[in-house]
Amino acid sequence: MKQKNAFEILKLGYNVYLTGEAGSGKTYLLNKYISYLRSKRAEVAVTASTGIAATHLGGMTIDSWSSINLPLQIAENKPYLRRRIQKTKVLIIDEISMVHGERLDRINTICKKIRGNTLPFGGIQVVLSGDFFQLPPVSEKRENFDFVYKSQSWRELTPHILYLESQYRQTDPEFNKVLSDIRNNSVTSETIELLRKTVHQPIQGPITPAKLYTHNVDADAINQEELDKISQESHQYEMISLGSEGLVASMKRGCLAPVHLVLKKEAHVMFVRNNSEEGYSNGTVGKVVGFDRDGNPIVETSDKKKIHVKPAQWTIIEEGKIRAELIQLPLRLAWAITVHKSQGMTLSAAEIDLSKSFVHGMGYVALSRVRSLRGIKLLGINNLALQVNPEITEFDRSLKEESRKEENNFKMMGFFKKFFARRKFVYFLTSR
Repeated sequence: MKQKNAFEILKLGYNVYLTGEAGSGKTYLLNKYISYLRSKRAEVAVTASTGIAATHLGGMTIDSWSSINLPLQIAENKPYLRRRIQKTKVLIIDEISMVHGERLDRINTICKKIRGNTLPFGGIQVVLSGDFFQLPPVSEKRENFDFVYKSQSWRELTPHILYLESQYRQTDPEFNKVLSDIRNNSVTSETIELLRKTVHQPIQGPITPAKLYTHNVDADAINQEELDKISQESHQYEMISLGSEGLVASMKRGCLAPVHLVLKKEAHVMFVRNNSEEGYSNGTVGKVVGFDRDGNPIVETSDKKKIHVKPAQWTIIEEGKIRAELIQLPLRLAWAITVHKSQGMTLSAAEIDLSKSFVHGMGYVALSRVRSLRGIKLLGINNLALQVNPEITEFDRSLKEESRKEENNFKMMGFFKKFFARRKFVYFLTSR
């Protein structure tokens, strides 16, 4: 489905599941829809399964928004929660692949109870977004995953499927074939040979690419070790936080910019925000080449562009007001990063170690961060790295088919039917 059609379908007020391959523009479309809703002064709850994904959208975790960890009888009597859920018109949950079906059912129940409405989620428009090929819900034995599409809530929602099929990150045909083979569980000797060519492949460029690891301990150790090797003066930057203590704590856990950032000249860094005006995006790498008169770092990117980096803001907005805010330089050390933290990033190059992959989809997530095979230097791989859950491969085929039907149905809707559906939804969004 084209982004333009998906956006128009969202504006009809349907409950939807927005999906697509890595790099298909899901986050871009969500941000566009959030801006549209706020232009109508509609109360939109922007959430995600993880703090990292939530900060990409300027939201909070779905657990924090719903107070799901409280017993139902206590949660439904909390004034702040009642006010939040009663006012919400649209609920967005990003990275839905990592949400347990049982948790979604509990959130559904909370919304129904508080809103006094038996419709799914009490009549709120629900927009689920993600890709089930990416990291799954946490499971002790890493099997029998409780995916949300198995939940009672999914059956109640019967979401309209919007499957984005354009590709904005990868344009390399060979690399697209590798990623497609992994998604379809059809990895062949040809696929493996294409990847084998990247083993210890030299990556040209002035900046050593980030190393992607499956475990935090490996990435953290490398970043500290490399920073310690530099004999330049240290510059320290402390995160400023404002607002609700609970929300601030949750935001800090998910924000990719560290609370305490130490930089030196020659340090390798990575931008963790999108800012087209300043010339960087989430995943842009560079090297600190100096510091300006205000003490802010000057970063030279791999394309030789020098950026005077200024602090950025991460905010949570409810009822048109900022409830919590973080202020920090949009940077982190970039000699290494974990696969999990890399979700949502676009990297021009990366050294990837998949020798400790421990769950389906991990290899796919890591590889799909990079634009082309020329930008990959594979350091290690195990048997699980190129596997995806076969159940998801089969389910994905049905999602594509449903999306094609959805797009055809939308194209066949008459002008007046679309017009009145949009007008009815705008009335819902703006009503008290």
